[in-house]
Amino acid sequence: MPPSPSKPGNSFRRFAETSGRRGEMWAALFLRAQLYRIVATRVKTPVGEIDLIAERFGVTVFVEVKSRSFSHQEGEALLAVNRRRIVRAAQFCLTRHPKLAPTDLRFDVIFLAPFAWPRHIVNAFDATGLS
Repeated sequence: MPPSPSKPGNSFRRFAETSGRRGEMWAALFLRAQLYRIVATRVKTPVGEIDLIAERFGVTVFVEVKSRSFSHQEGEALLAVNRRRIVRAAQFCLTRHPKLAPTDLRFDVIFLAPFAWPRHIVNAFDATGLS
């Protein structure tokens, strides 16, 4: 039986899902404008999800997209990035797509906020010591 639409958590969950998809779409557009090629979006693995996988100049980039209500919340958003989950999901992706494995790898974060230009943190964190 499907969950009741009148439950309080469902409308917030739908809003979060919709705004997350919208943020990922804007982040992909932003990356394309910077000559990145989007390889995959919303990659779901048993160990986590990767928002975007992009490629530029032979570097494979795993991108986490964080949307916030205000641009000054970037520090909070960066702390909310579950680095271990992203690294494990990336490792899982690399086992499924071995053609990406020989390239250089990088983990980036893109912050989005209303009325602010997207902020792209290149090489936001390193995978060493997290796996």
